[in-house]
Amino acid sequence: MAATVLPTVPPPRVPPEEGAYAAWYGRVLGWTVTGGPPAQLATGIGFDVLELPSDAGTALLRRPVATGPVALMGRRMRFLVAPGGAEELDGLLDWLEWGGVALDLTALGAGGRITAPAPPGQPPGESPRGAAVWLRPPEQGCEALLPALPGPGRTAGPARRPDLVRLVAAAATECHRARLGRRTNGVRQPLAFS
Repeated sequence: MAATVLPTVPPPRVPPEEGAYAAWYGRVLGWTVTGGPPAQLATGIGFDVLELPSDAGTALLRRPVATGPVALMGRRMRFLVAPGGAEELDGLLDWLEWGGVALDLTALGAGGRITAPAPPGQPPGESPRGAAVWLRPPEQGCEALLPALPGPGRTAGPARRPDLVRLVAAAATECHRARLGRRTNGVRQPLAFS
C-alpha cells in the first residue's frame, strides 16, 4: 500500500520586523505575543490595559499621576496597568462616584489583546498612519511598576507601585472633560465651584 503524501501549506508570511517585534517582546519583557501580522500582545498575563480617547489621554499625561508604559493607536491611548486592574475598573468607577457616567474609558484584561507597537529603539518600518506607537515605552522589569491597587504591607517609598485608584480617578476626570469639550466644540467654559 502506497503512502499518501499531503501537500504542505506554507505558514503565513510574517514581515521580518514583525518577527523581530515578537521576539523582542517575548525575550526582553517576557510578554505573550499572539496572532499577527501585526503582532498582538496578550492582556491579562503580564499587564492589563486602560483605554481612553487620545485627547483625554494626552491631558492625563500632563497630570502629576504616575503611570506605567503608554501606547497610542489611532485615536485611542492605552495605559498599561497591573494584571487584574481591568476587573477592578467598574468597581473603582462606582466607588469614585463615576458609575453611570458615559466616560469612554474601558479596560482589557484576561483574553484581550492589543496591537504591539514597534519596540523602543527599533524603527517602525512601513507603519501605516494610525499604527500603534509607544509614548512611554516599556522596559525590562516594568511589570513591578505598573499601577495597581494598594495592598496590605506595601509601604511608601521608591519601590511602591503607582496607585491604580489615582490613575482611574484622573482618567475618569479627563475623559469627562474631553467629552464635554467635544460637545462644546472646544469652547472652554469656566468650571463652577460651590
